[in-house]
Amino acid sequence: MSRLEAKKPSICRSDPLTGERARASLAALKGLVTSCYGPAGRLKQLHNGRGGSVVTTSQSAALLAGLPVSHPVLKVLTAAVRNHVACFSDGGLFTAILCCNLVENVQRLGLAPTTVIKLNKHLLSLCTSYLKSEGCACRIPVDFSSTQILLSLVRSILTSKPACMLIAKEVDHISTLILRAFLLTIPENAQEHIILGKSIIVPLKGQRVIDSAVLPGILIEVSGVQLMKILPIKKSDSFKVALFCVSLSGDLSDTGEGTLLVSYGVSLENAALDQLFNLGKQLVSDHVDLVLCQKVIHPSLKQFLRTHHVIAVDRIGVSLMEPLSKVTGTWPIGSLGSISPSSYGSVKDLCIAKFGCKHFFHLIPNKTTICSLLLCNRNDTAWDELKLTCQTALHALQLTIKDPYVLLGGGCTETHLVAYIRHKTRNEPESVLRDERCSQTELQLITEAFCSALESLAGSLEHDGGEILTDSKYGHFWSVQANLPSAVNWPDLPSRCGCGLYSSQEELSWSFLRSARHPFPPQTCLSREATGSADTLTLDCFTAKLSGLQVAVETASLILDLSCVIEDTN
Repeated sequence: MSRLEAKKPSICRSDPLTGERARASLAALKGLVTSCYGPAGRLKQLHNGRGGSVVTTSQSAALLAGLPVSHPVLKVLTAAVRNHVACFSDGGLFTAILCCNLVENVQRLGLAPTTVIKLNKHLLSLCTSYLKSEGCACRIPVDFSSTQILLSLVRSILTSKPACMLIAKEVDHISTLILRAFLLTIPENAQEHIILGKSIIVPLKGQRVIDSAVLPGILIEVSGVQLMKILPIKKSDSFKVALFCVSLSGDLSDTGEGTLLVSYGVSLENAALDQLFNLGKQLVSDHVDLVLCQKVIHPSLKQFLRTHHVIAVDRIGVSLMEPLSKVTGTWPIGSLGSISPSSYGSVKDLCIAKFGCKHFFHLIPNKTTICSLLLCNRNDTAWDELKLTCQTALHALQLTIKDPYVLLGGGCTETHLVAYIRHKTRNEPESVLRDERCSQTELQLITEAFCSALESLAGSLEHDGGEILTDSKYGHFWSVQANLPSAVNWPDLPSRCGCGLYSSQEELSWSFLRSARHPFPPQTCLSREATGSADTLTLDCFTAKLSGLQVAVETASLILDLSCVIEDTN
């Protein structure tokens, strides 16, 4: 007889941020995500103590998915970041670092949470309003008649993930392929409301990255045995296709808890096989050229179709069913009964393709909005990271269609925003003091905490002990190497700013990041000549970064507003 224990009462902890455990946990998470940030970020290896594969990554999606978190405050923070990444794919580390910085900086002030939350909300609105304005000097409109900005965006995403293990030539090649794959998903006669197609990433591990390619249509991997049984493909104007999502193996479906009554002398196997042959006869009489099945096709049905010059491919899997439906222009058939003529689809062409040691069945549609990105890399770990990065880049391009802007990367947007906020709050404090009902001192303290959080975020890009400077004209981020001699001429050191837009050849003056300096108005209204003069820019996705900024500030406000945490210990 099992022993019943009385239910333990829940534990209520007040002021969850004041404890040493909370501070240590927040500092540990901040150190972890900060060390992964940027192109020079350090890699992390995730390994379950019970065994399993080792994940080498610096991406927030993989990092937070494999990171067990126990403290309630960190659960709130990581849940917010993971939700942001699920919606926008990019900017997870940016969001996590900024949120940690805001919480830490505000904790040192000792001000009332309500005042902090109100002013942080106001500073956030200053940032978002400026970033969305026409006068914003860190936002670039995307010209879709040229590939320069889009390629720079994709290249920036690829170079920020060092675990992909790509050299410069490979980065350029993959960037071009990603952009080409994205362009293939856009309909030719695009109207006001665009319905994008899909890019399917096909794995080819153990091959050279430079062997990666983009093909219109769908690649279905087939084994050597299947390939031998596929008849020579005769050239035709189009091929009639039947797409099945139901099993054609002849197996009986699970009756669950019910009872199946069978008449005496009736063979269920023969009855199922007869039904499959009747289906095959209809497919032949309807002049179907290609049968695709998500599940298994019975060998006898395969042989019957082959003798009637019908190609049959099975075990396609559920992941390809939606793209195949779009390519063939029909819905999958879900029954073994009589098939309506409208249930068939068609493809423009089909052929056999070989890449590396793998063979593929290549379906080419009549209208190409589905394409296959054949992705190669040297090993499984690097391929997994590259696949995740390519998905992020494709999603960023899709977001750019909706909001045709990009933000300057390399820390320049953050330091420019800091200069803008400091100058704005110092020169126009009256409206804030009146609307938010706070004192001048509170406004200055919280503004400095907010700006310091953004500066620390930009400073997280430097991992080798180098010095970080900002200029007093544009408010951009400049980095110089560490351990330089004291007699060096500082203005001669940085060649270009973090985003690559401005050169040190201009007459600029610099100061150290986070050093005391008088607020200045950074130059606004970015000119087209400036963006066109730079060969390669470091860029960020506008929509993802703007959302990350909002999520970071709002999550920090939520954490600072926590008064107690109730935990169920049963």
